[in-house]
Amino acid sequence: MSHDLHESLRDNVRILGDGLGRTIADDLGHGFVDRIEAIRGFAKRGRQGDAAAQRELIDYLRCLPDRDLLPVTRAFNQFLNLANIAEQHYRARFRRVEDYRPGSQPVLSELLERARAAGNSPRRLVESLAGMRVELVLTAHPTEVIRRTLIQKYDAIDDCLTAIESSADYPERGARAKGRLEELISQAWHTDEIRHERPSPVDEAKWGFAVIENSLWQAVPDFHRDLDNLLLETAGERLPLDAAPLRFASWMGGDRDGNPNVTSRVTREVLLLGRWMAADLYLRDLEQLKAELSMWKANSALQAEVGDAAEPYRELLRRLLARVEATRDWAKASLDGKPYDGGPIIESRDQLYSPLLACYRSLCDVGLDTIANGALLDTLRRVAVFGVTLTKLDIRQEAGRHAQVMEELTDSLGLGHYRDWSEEQRQAFLLEELASRRPLIPRRWECSPESREVIDTFREIAAEQPEALGTYVISMAAEPSDVLAVALLMKEVGGEVKLPIAPLFETLNDLNHAGEVIDRLLALPGYRRHAGDRQEVMIGYSDSAKDAGQLAAAWAQYRAQESLVEVCRRHAVDLTLFHGRGGTVGRGGGPAHAAILSQPPGSVNGSLRVTEQGEMIRFKFGQPEIALRSMEIYACAVLEATLLPPPDPEPRWREEMDRLAEIAHGAYVGVVREDPDFVPYFRAVTPEGSLGRLPLGSRPTKRRQDGGVETLRAIPWIFAWTQVRLMLPAWLGSGEAFATRLEEEGGREVLQEMRDRWPFFGTYLDMLEMLLAKADVGIAAYYEHRLVDEPALKALGERLRARFERLNGVLLEILEQQELLEKTPLIYQAIAVRNPYIDPLHGLQAELLQRNRDADGAISADLSRALMVTMAGIAAGLRNTG
Repeated sequence: MSHDLHESLRDNVRILGDGLGRTIADDLGHGFVDRIEAIRGFAKRGRQGDAAAQRELIDYLRCLPDRDLLPVTRAFNQFLNLANIAEQHYRARFRRVEDYRPGSQPVLSELLERARAAGNSPRRLVESLAGMRVELVLTAHPTEVIRRTLIQKYDAIDDCLTAIESSADYPERGARAKGRLEELISQAWHTDEIRHERPSPVDEAKWGFAVIENSLWQAVPDFHRDLDNLLLETAGERLPLDAAPLRFASWMGGDRDGNPNVTSRVTREVLLLGRWMAADLYLRDLEQLKAELSMWKANSALQAEVGDAAEPYRELLRRLLARVEATRDWAKASLDGKPYDGGPIIESRDQLYSPLLACYRSLCDVGLDTIANGALLDTLRRVAVFGVTLTKLDIRQEAGRHAQVMEELTDSLGLGHYRDWSEEQRQAFLLEELASRRPLIPRRWECSPESREVIDTFREIAAEQPEALGTYVISMAAEPSDVLAVALLMKEVGGEVKLPIAPLFETLNDLNHAGEVIDRLLALPGYRRHAGDRQEVMIGYSDSAKDAGQLAAAWAQYRAQESLVEVCRRHAVDLTLFHGRGGTVGRGGGPAHAAILSQPPGSVNGSLRVTEQGEMIRFKFGQPEIALRSMEIYACAVLEATLLPPPDPEPRWREEMDRLAEIAHGAYVGVVREDPDFVPYFRAVTPEGSLGRLPLGSRPTKRRQDGGVETLRAIPWIFAWTQVRLMLPAWLGSGEAFATRLEEEGGREVLQEMRDRWPFFGTYLDMLEMLLAKADVGIAAYYEHRLVDEPALKALGERLRARFERLNGVLLEILEQQELLEKTPLIYQAIAVRNPYIDPLHGLQAELLQRNRDADGAISADLSRALMVTMAGIAAGLRNTG
């Protein structure tokens, strides 16, 4: 990366930081700004190795009066958000959406050339892209800490940076942009960073739709236009009009696993909101097309459709506009609970697509190809991707809830107790009822409210157009009966709709048995008649890592995918793997390109689903230019994994991973599950107890309110460790595994061979390196010093930090590096720029946690808010926190 690129990023960080300083000075006075600068100076010198400055920083923060704690935390939080804007702007400008080693940026044009050189014909390239089925599933997991109103201001600040950079020849334009920038920074400073109430599931869905409206609506046709031009150069033809290599689905309003706030009524409201917003967006497109398509030349098919209209395209678009407007009115009336008495509405994608296709074909037939391939083609591409609902809504529910329905049903019908039956008995019952033509559920069946809610969800599925819905995901799936129960409920209550059913395997044990379960399932003729020749399976990254430790979980995920690929090949079934990744390494996060190419050969065969969660949605898709690049990265990775798959791992590498995973799992479990001091230490040293007060998302932080760490969701579990910079879930156990092998003869050589020749292992090491660079055991030690009293807990903390340092050393040995991130300077710089602003927030958070505990949780509203701002600021500074 060139010096100029570094300078561009630094310049914008300085511009935004100076603007924030002036805003704070106007509000709180220059003396307060001097105080902030003193704190930053201590932190900066401390980062340069000045131990005295580190002590001065802590002493200074501990002496701050209560009245200053909130504005100080807000100042550092705001700067970190502004630094993120500068980095986002840099990434959009220089197309650096993801972090790679220099020279490894995925570029689609280069990939197509490599695929041609490997013997793939131009026709196969077009067919592979046209047949690609990649769905990016937007989820509302509670990691996005920034309010929507601030996100909108931050997007406007980014626009100002663009205007300033492009105003070299227009000084007055630059002056206006700088004035607007000052205004927006002031607006952000005077806006509360923390929501006062948790967002509802509907609020989360609106946030997801806003990403489509503000970014993806433009990025999608741009992506296809670039792809068309590339294919014209490479293969001499465009992508087929109805092809949509990348589509979008959503869990927002459909994910009810452990979230009692997502009900059938919420799902219905979110589906209607999608219909309303889609109609509203298409109306804007159609109005533009009606204004532009004033041509009179048309083919006979279009003339027959519109009669003797002087402007045939406008006439057809006028009719289509009326139906789309009626659709918007219907959706609005339905949302308001009012009757609709207007004209016919658009019910399906084809009703919108067909009239536009008629216009397109007519323009091409009469020689107006240039016009056909303009704005009209963009709208056709949008319809192919977004349909009439914007996203497909997935439904997710926990396996136990379906079993509860079956238990109540069999009990009420006098058939026995479903939960007491063996797996074979459950399968026999479910398959018999699947084949039966008589209804199983009585019309006026009295059941519990929990079971009624499950039934009502299937009723909503039955009431919807199939294209509005995605996959039915079963969390905590463990047996074929978990899938059969959903298939039966869909048959009984879901009417004609048959959604794909994806069991989610997420614990270590479930991953280890995933292939066997799907093998037994696909061997059942009754299920195959229901499901056909396609099967979707979801791989869980969050809970598996929390259950087993990151290294053991990663290997279990890899082996589960291999097994599933082989099972589905034997049964002649097309497999789609659905990867439930989070933003952080501990939940399967990292660059998408590297992650996809590190999957087992054959597991990405032109088909892939993957979750995009929390703040990563904004980082990858929040702006059109960045969204465009993110889409190219996904298309590039899936095409490469399909046409140029990695080789199978060597048998000795598999043996190595078996041993490494076994050692790492034992070390992880020995601490997290078996050390009696671990849970008290976790509760004492992290802000886990305060996380529930941070209104991040609509879902509770725990699956159950009783119990210990095992009841915590994976997101707050990782979020809490990230706040204290120990990042424990993503590395604990790895150090013991690697150190053991390095001490043995031939260990170093085989680990380095795996690093260089096996993408799975090389990517794992890259992610581990990035994570260790973001961790800081000195900060973790300070939290412990301030918050932990018991000698036994302090001793555990010392052992954990020693394990971290040991891992740091062995990783550098495997990587053959002197320092972390030697080969990824962008990540190194991003961390270095932020540390002097994150460090004070850590000191303030530890201080506020202690004051809160001293007051038995009864600190003032301002101090409570300051504590929440520290959490938001640290999350913003470290970015991939959930």
